[in-house]
Amino acid sequence: MLYDVLNGLSVPFLGTVLGAGCVFFLKKDLPVIINKAFTGFAGGVMIAASVWSLLLPALAMGESNGWFSVIPVVVGFWIGILFLLLLDILIPHLHRNSNAEEGISHHLKKTTMLMLAVTLHNIPEGMAVGVVYAGLMAGNTGITATGAFALALGIAVQNFPEGAIISMPLRTEGMSKKKAFLLGILSAIVEPIGALLTIFASDIFLSIMPYMLSFAAGAMIYVVVEELIPEMSQGKHSNIGTLSFGLGFSVMMILDVIFS
Repeated sequence: MLYDVLNGLSVPFLGTVLGAGCVFFLKKDLPVIINKAFTGFAGGVMIAASVWSLLLPALAMGESNGWFSVIPVVVGFWIGILFLLLLDILIPHLHRNSNAEEGISHHLKKTTMLMLAVTLHNIPEGMAVGVVYAGLMAGNTGITATGAFALALGIAVQNFPEGAIISMPLRTEGMSKKKAFLLGILSAIVEPIGALLTIFASDIFLSIMPYMLSFAAGAMIYVVVEELIPEMSQGKHSNIGTLSFGLGFSVMMILDVIFS
């Protein structure tokens, strides 16, 4: 069991490390069309993970209660959305390809704000992995080791392009390869930390597991709708983001079905 948990927590982080490592092999920033493809793919993975790995298990936990089982799922879902909305309002950050600063007033550098934007993005992913593995450790939630690993693997797949999307622009702006690589990794450190904190608090969360699973789903879907979909649609019209979204959704759905 401990091996499964450690493996599940390390796999998503490894995805970011590999993606950030692209800075050592590519000389220029990723082309716009590749960025759109990566962003769309990440969004598809996160939506599919929210449905198959979080919302459906949350509903299944309360199916003995009939239609009342949907109440904690809806409540947790909206708490997740509102939680990310609050962070979005409070944390200073700047989205890629945008000069519109968000969050409270600040005097931070552009690079720092981009890092905070990605960190904000990674918070719900870490919580999602943590709450699923907390349910696995509890042993009576219907969550399997393979199902939990499917979520971790799916997030790792979408973390790979995310690591590249962070490190490559930093290198293009003149930062050294090593520093750009380290900052790319640092952007994802919140994921394993958030997952560990969630697992450590599993005794508290066990009785409200449907709320926690749907909370993580709401938070991830907020990120997709508020950040990823607009980013993949910016600039000259292209269908690559939409097609990549569908591909990411399909890959995550297949992973979840195969490993469940």
